[in-house]
Amino acid sequence: MPQLSYCAEQVRRFDNDRFICSLFAPAEEREAMAAVYAFNLEVARIREMAREPMLGHMRLQWWRDALDTIYTGAPLRHQVAVALADAVNRYGLDRRQFDRILDARAFDLDDLAPQTLDALIDYADGTSATLARLSLHILGGTGEAPEKAGRDVGIAWALTGILRAVPFHAQARRVYLPAELSREAGLDVAQMFETGPVDGLVPVVTAISDKAWDFIRSARRYRSEIPKRALPALLPATLAAIYLRRLAKCGFNPFDPRVRSAGPSRLVWTAFNRMRGAY
Repeated sequence: MPQLSYCAEQVRRFDNDRFICSLFAPAEEREAMAAVYAFNLEVARIREMAREPMLGHMRLQWWRDALDTIYTGAPLRHQVAVALADAVNRYGLDRRQFDRILDARAFDLDDLAPQTLDALIDYADGTSATLARLSLHILGGTGEAPEKAGRDVGIAWALTGILRAVPFHAQARRVYLPAELSREAGLDVAQMFETGPVDGLVPVVTAISDKAWDFIRSARRYRSEIPKRALPALLPATLAAIYLRRLAKCGFNPFDPRVRSAGPSRLVWTAFNRMRGAY
């Protein structure tokens, strides 16, 4: 197996699901996808690395400044920035998409739950769905149908990931479950931080899971209008469906260890759907 670039290796290690999906893209586009995904990793992990919010905002500003250098043709000597500059130049990627990701990621630094499910969807749109749009652009998936499918897949993927990450966020005393849903279900978030599964968690998780399925079904309506070469950007829908089914089998308890297990079926189903032009 050929040695992976720095960006591809980072994605393989820390965003393995997207890495698997990118393997089904044409070889000439994989490095650009790896650069975009590595950028996403850099900003997504800021909250984990920053000891306090101010340091996190400073790191987000560093990336805004880095984008300035990328779009003026003189990228900083940073492995991800250099690779991202090449992707921007080759595919004409829109600066506004990267800015939107940075703006959405600022929410991570507040350690506050989104107030409503709609607010959580807006966050998913600004992060994961924007990333899907960039991937589709690299793969030539332009037009109304790919745009709508990419948004739906990106949101579904983010909602699924948030549910699978509930134990990790609870350990860090963070929560992405909408406050309105938590109140209605009687979920005591502070108690969940201390003990894990608590009363009220299942209905909140079920509601978000149902919404993720709605977005997957919506995305799949555009299947016949998606260029074949653009499908890898939408393959996370296949993995989201696998994880949502597993969550349901575990009684919608995200603390069940089986929920976070990757399992061998994801590669099989991803390859199968790629072969038949589905996601």
